[in-house]
Amino acid sequence: MRAPDFKGVAGYGCEDVDPQGFVSLMDLYENNFIRLRKLMPDLHNLPVNAVSRLPGCMSLHMTILERSRYTTTLSLTYYFDEAEQTFAEPALTVRVYHDASIVEVLTGHLQHGRQRYDHIPARAKKTKWKLNRFLYKWLGYSLYLGHSFTSLSPAESANGTIGPTRLIANL
Repeated sequence: MRAPDFKGVAGYGCEDVDPQGFVSLMDLYENNFIRLRKLMPDLHNLPVNAVSRLPGCMSLHMTILERSRYTTTLSLTYYFDEAEQTFAEPALTVRVYHDASIVEVLTGHLQHGRQRYDHIPARAKKTKWKLNRFLYKWLGYSLYLGHSFTSLSPAESANGTIGPTRLIANL
């Protein structure tokens, strides 16, 4: 049996990914849905742009790109300032399928753009596994740190203030 080839994924927690099949990939999509809903329990009411800020941690940025009855497409990233430039790293675009209770990574940019996945063919199972496994670990890490995106109350939205327990900010 030939060992899987995991070039270019070291350091992202994806070294142990061994795509097993469609059913296992769908299980990963379901687990990503569960974690994303813990991170964003009120996804339907979040503003288009939001930031989860925690003391001593990188701010987690979320942008809703598209909303429809059955799906929401959003991006998640951190922003790094380096040599007078700002980099989004990692930068994932994900689609939430509300009716099926799954989340799928659509695009991903990792390692300062050295790994760019702007279009993932339907048959690219290994790439889908790698990116969705990365999302699974990243969501788990974000939850462990305490990141959360919660909707603002009408009073907070009206006056632009954020209460002391709120960890979200409109951009």
